[in-house]
Amino acid sequence: QVQLVESGGGLVQAGGSLRLSCAASGRTFRYYPMGWFRQAPGKARDLVAAITSSGAFTYYADSVKGRFTISRDNAKNTVCLQMSDLKPEDTAVYYCAQGETSLLTGYIYWGQGTQVTVSS
Repeated sequence: QVQLVESGGGLVQAGGSLRLSCAASGRTFRYYPMGWFRQAPGKARDLVAAITSSGAFTYYADSVKGRFTISRDNAKNTVCLQMSDLKPEDTAVYYCAQGETSLLTGYIYWGQGTQVTVSS
């Protein structure tokens, strides 16, 4: 059974930084792509950043390019999202997810989410 556990959310002022972490267990972590999604109240859950199984390739939504960095440590079964220059519009629940093969679609396992709130 795959488990994904996020940590690192919280309240931060605009312009500040946060680092989210996700610990994975249940199947061989290094085989699968990982993503970070976010969902603001009343909005759809959107892909923010993703990383291939090896870590060689990454994807970022236009809204976070240059501010967020996704990374993974296959030895520790963790994936992180470093968020800088945070804006109030980044406020959302952030979810870690694990896919099968595609970087952008097909995520089937999800964490419970962690709240990120950015005050102006």
